[in-house]
Amino acid sequence: MIKKKQKEGTDTDRLIFHVDVNSAFLSWEAMRRVKRGEADLRLVPSCIGGDPSSRRSIVVAKSIPAKKYGVTTGEPVSAAMRKCPGLIVVPSDFRLYAQCSAAFKDICRLYAPAVEEFSIDECFLDMTGTGRIYPDPIATAHEIKDRIREELGFTVNVGVGRSKLCAKMASDFEKPDRVHTLFPEEIREKMWPLPVGDLLFVGKAAVRKLDAARIRTIGELAQADPELLARLLGEKMSVQARNYANGVDDSPVLSEPEAPKGYSNEITLEDNVTAWEAAETILAALSDSVAQRMREDGVRACSISVTIRYPDFRTRSHQCTLKEAVDTNRAVFETSKRLLEEIWKDRQPLRLMGVAATKLTREAGAQQMSFLDDPNREKRERDEKLDRAMDTLKKRFGQDVIRRGSVMSMGIDVARKHRGEAEKNERDD
Repeated sequence: MIKKKQKEGTDTDRLIFHVDVNSAFLSWEAMRRVKRGEADLRLVPSCIGGDPSSRRSIVVAKSIPAKKYGVTTGEPVSAAMRKCPGLIVVPSDFRLYAQCSAAFKDICRLYAPAVEEFSIDECFLDMTGTGRIYPDPIATAHEIKDRIREELGFTVNVGVGRSKLCAKMASDFEKPDRVHTLFPEEIREKMWPLPVGDLLFVGKAAVRKLDAARIRTIGELAQADPELLARLLGEKMSVQARNYANGVDDSPVLSEPEAPKGYSNEITLEDNVTAWEAAETILAALSDSVAQRMREDGVRACSISVTIRYPDFRTRSHQCTLKEAVDTNRAVFETSKRLLEEIWKDRQPLRLMGVAATKLTREAGAQQMSFLDDPNREKRERDEKLDRAMDTLKKRFGQDVIRRGSVMSMGIDVARKHRGEAEKNERDD
C-alpha cells in the first residue's frame, strides 16, 4: 500500500516530470514536411546538418534509420554520407525550432504550476501538490505525451520522479513516445546497472578516472568510498556525483531563469590561427556578441576576460577589472584586445578563443557621472548609438547582416540584404 501511494503521489510528495522531444530538430522538420504531403524524414535515413562539402558541417540530429547505418550526432556530414550514401541532409531552421519549442511548452504549462525550460527541446514540470487534480500522475504523463503528439505532430518522452535528476534520467530510457518512472524504490533496479557515463553531468574525463578505479556502473559509483571519489574527482564533484548516483537531488524547478552571472562566447577554430589580424577579427566578433547580449538584458560589465587554448590543450586566460562598467562593442573589444596582446606574446597557433564579461551591474548612475567628465563623451555616445542601430538591424535581418569593415578602426560595412539566409543564422547563446 505504501509503495502504491508513493507512485501515485500525494499533495506533500515532491513530483517532477521531465518532457524531452524525441530527435527534436529532425522531428520538427519531419512534422512540417508531413503537413505538406511530403515523406516523413523519421522513417528514412536522414539528418539535420550543414553543407556536406564544408568540413565544419556536422550531424545535429539523425533519424532511427540513419542510426542503423552508424550515423552519429556530432560527426561530420561528409563522414555520415560515406556510411549512408542515400542519406537525406536537411539544413537547420531555427525559426521553426523556436516555434515548435514554444508550442509544446505551452501545452506543458496547462498542467503544471511551474515549468522550467531546460533547453530548446526539454523542460521540467513541478507537479508537486497537484494530486487532487491529477490523482494518477502516470496517466497524466501519458495525457501530456499524447496531446503533444496529436496536436503538434511530434513525439516526446516523459520521465516521472521525485527529483529533476530522476525525472531526467527516466526520460532518457527507451525511446520514442514513452513514459518512464524512476522513483526512489526503482533506482537500484533501473539506474544502478547503467554505465556511469549515463549519469547526468558525469563527463568523459570523469568516466576515464572512474573506469581506471574499476567504477563502471552508476551502482558502483553510488556505493564507492567517498575518500576514493574525492581523490579521483575532487571534493565538490565527488559529493555531487555520489548523491546523483543515489538519486539525491533537491534542486528546484525554476519558472523564471536565474539572472546570469556573466556573458561569454568562445569558438573552437577550424584551422589554427597564427596571424594577429585573423585573431583580432575573431576577437571582434566574439566581443560584439557578448556586448550585444548585455545590452539586450540591460546590464553592463565591470570585468572582461579573454581565454585562449593551444592545439596541445594548454589553456591561458587573463582578465581585468574596469574603472567603470561597459556594454559597447568598442569597449569590450578594445579591452579584450589588450588582454590578448598580454597573454599571446609567443604567437603560437591558437585552437580556441573566448571572451567573457562578468561583475555585472544594472546601475547607470556611475556611468552617467563619468560621461559628464569624459573628454571622449561624444565618441562614446556615437558608439552607443551605433551599437543600438546595429542591434536593431540584426534583430530584423539576422546576426550577420552587418560585418566589420576595418577592425582596427572599428568601422562597419554598409548593411546588406541577407538574400534568404537570415533565417538560417544561429545565434550564439
